[in-house]
Amino acid sequence: MTNEDIALRVKTYIDMVEHALKKLVVKLCGKEVGEVLNLASLYLNDAKHYFNVGDHATALSCIAYSEGLIDALRLTGSVDVEWVRKTPSRVLIGGTFDLLHPGHLYYMRRASEKGLVYAVVARDSVARRIKGRSPILDENSRLELVSSIKYVYNAFLGDEEDFMKSVARVRPDVILLGPDQPVDENILIKGGERLNLGFSVERLKERVGGPSMSTSSIVKELLRRYCINQGAWEEQR
Repeated sequence: MTNEDIALRVKTYIDMVEHALKKLVVKLCGKEVGEVLNLASLYLNDAKHYFNVGDHATALSCIAYSEGLIDALRLTGSVDVEWVRKTPSRVLIGGTFDLLHPGHLYYMRRASEKGLVYAVVARDSVARRIKGRSPILDENSRLELVSSIKYVYNAFLGDEEDFMKSVARVRPDVILLGPDQPVDENILIKGGERLNLGFSVERLKERVGGPSMSTSSIVKELLRRYCINQGAWEEQR
């Protein structure tokens, strides 16, 4: 069994317990029942934390404690609970992720609500080709930053020529695009059909914080406040 197989099983377990806690019905109200449910919730939060930092063994231990507490309440007739086991979706996102800002975090968080997030970090050469300038941070620095975000399960550098190679690597269930990413959804779907991959393509509707929340806007604002050579930046763009 690979590390990814283990992670998927642990994530499935966590999602099942989280669903049970949200949907259970308390039949016998009382201080003790409330305290046990609170403990179950705390163990669930611990499990999610340890999963996000890659400690799947500790995450498994925590979620097992949480499930045991809930099941004990079920056996005593204190709660009605339904156990629903569903394998999480693989969600693919992509971008340059230069100078991480709240818009990036919002994108990643929304993706994590749909399943395990795989982030493709654009190579320096791709960023230059698309944006017409070099990124502020090099590709390895950007990869390290994205990998450290708790919403991201796995991050890797994309191919320099063909984005579909990253799609084939992940085999996602969902590809989530940012609101202004220059990607044609139909081209992605047709590319997936050629690879015998079935996935949906979704796009966020708008930026968080409005149109000014972008790396380019942040750099412009820094230049406006602290530099006099803003024209050089404008020429690079």
